[in-house]
Amino acid sequence: MIYNIQPYNQEHYAVWNRFVSKSINGTFLFNRDFMEYHKDRFTDFSLMIYKNETLVALLPANKSNDSIYSHQGLTYGGLVFVNKTEMNFVYEVTESLKTYFKSQQINWFYCKLIPQIYYKVSAKYLDYVLSKKAMLKNRALVLAIDYSKPLQIHKTKLKHYRKGEIYNFDIVETKSYTSFWNTVLSPRLIEKHNVKPVHTLKEIENLSNKFPDNIKQFNIIKDGELLAGITIFETQTVVKSQYGATTVLGEKYRALDYLFLYLIKKYKLEGKQYFSMGTVMDNSTLGVNEGLLKQKEELGCQIYFQDTFKMNCND
Repeated sequence: MIYNIQPYNQEHYAVWNRFVSKSINGTFLFNRDFMEYHKDRFTDFSLMIYKNETLVALLPANKSNDSIYSHQGLTYGGLVFVNKTEMNFVYEVTESLKTYFKSQQINWFYCKLIPQIYYKVSAKYLDYVLSKKAMLKNRALVLAIDYSKPLQIHKTKLKHYRKGEIYNFDIVETKSYTSFWNTVLSPRLIEKHNVKPVHTLKEIENLSNKFPDNIKQFNIIKDGELLAGITIFETQTVVKSQYGATTVLGEKYRALDYLFLYLIKKYKLEGKQYFSMGTVMDNSTLGVNEGLLKQKEELGCQIYFQDTFKMNCND
């Protein structure tokens, strides 16, 4: 075999992280310090793919029963490449993975692809190869603003933004997550959706300490009272609003929209390529929260696809 596949272990820590940092589609979410913050919840099955003894790809993944997922604990997964890829190369790597999975008595491989907005070099070969070798299990809608195009913000949003300028809001970037988590985000998620944040306060604090250039907190305050906040996950090219929430009083002032527009303009000036507001999926018939979809489109977002494929490793 040209390709040799090895399971990741702690000895590969530095090599893995160095590869991610140089890759065309890897982000800090694939850094081992991020991946392992919830290692107690997942059985790691990350793989390193070599060609003629040269590391050519990584697969961040976890195992559950007879299936491999890339990755259940991350926003996205898929193969990480260090150089611009070619069709035959991606096909060969995928075939080698399938053979390896079969040898490990793995029946199914679920691959949640990295949205194309995160690629430093456009490369859709993995999407294409999987469309031929696997079944489309899920297609999520990712809402993001492409900064290379003129901002398309709804006139009503702009009107309220201008109105908000008279409220004398204070917008603060802070390293403290406690007030936002405990008094805004967690209570509002319980109230509206009966769920908790994916990250606990302790987890987001630890991750922010490890990735201070990537994880940031912005709060909007009026007369000393916290009205809303947005937690940012920032990569070299993409800014993602990981969490956003507002209080009841903040809703009256449309504080969250004001903060979004402030950050959209801020990161455009800083030269980012995309501002992502994540997905809008739910359990409805269409699988889309239409209220959230409208809100994010009015803030200037366009739709991008994030596909998840399911491969039968025994075919």
